[in-house]
Amino acid sequence: MQTFVVAGGCFWCLDAVYRVLRGVSDVVSGYTGGTTATPNYEAVCTGRTGHAEAVAVTFDPDVIPASVILDVFFTLHDPTQLNRQGNDVGTQYRSAMFYTDDGQKQLFETARDRAAEWWGSGITTTIEPLGDYHEAEDYHQDFFNKNPGQGYCMAVAVPKVNKIRKSYSEYLVS
Repeated sequence: MQTFVVAGGCFWCLDAVYRVLRGVSDVVSGYTGGTTATPNYEAVCTGRTGHAEAVAVTFDPDVIPASVILDVFFTLHDPTQLNRQGNDVGTQYRSAMFYTDDGQKQLFETARDRAAEWWGSGITTTIEPLGDYHEAEDYHQDFFNKNPGQGYCMAVAVPKVNKIRKSYSEYLVS
């Protein structure tokens, strides 16, 4: 099993998308990349902690290749938007990949280069060393599946899930 930590806007969307993929065994929403020792949702939402809303995606690379996990990341959000995704604005919504070792760093750089082939040269995604990862509050875990009728989920998460279902149908959970 491998785990990648990525941030690309609100973690509810990332969580929702990765949960529909075969080979993904766990998705944990959390906070990383900042300086606050014990971040929580309210503090992170201020944009003053330095933390990004992120997900730790654990997957079996024998079932779904690491390159697909990373291509999904670059498909489901707009990596050309600096410190935002749509109406979600602030460094907590930045596009970032957090590596644990040189091997992951190389995989992330390669994926970012591959994404530039369709996004162009304006990618703002940072590749940063993973520091402490702080699990988000329980109500954020699997938020989309627990709250499918919530307005944000309907307006933002559903289109992203549908986009991934269409583009990566061979990797969907049956």
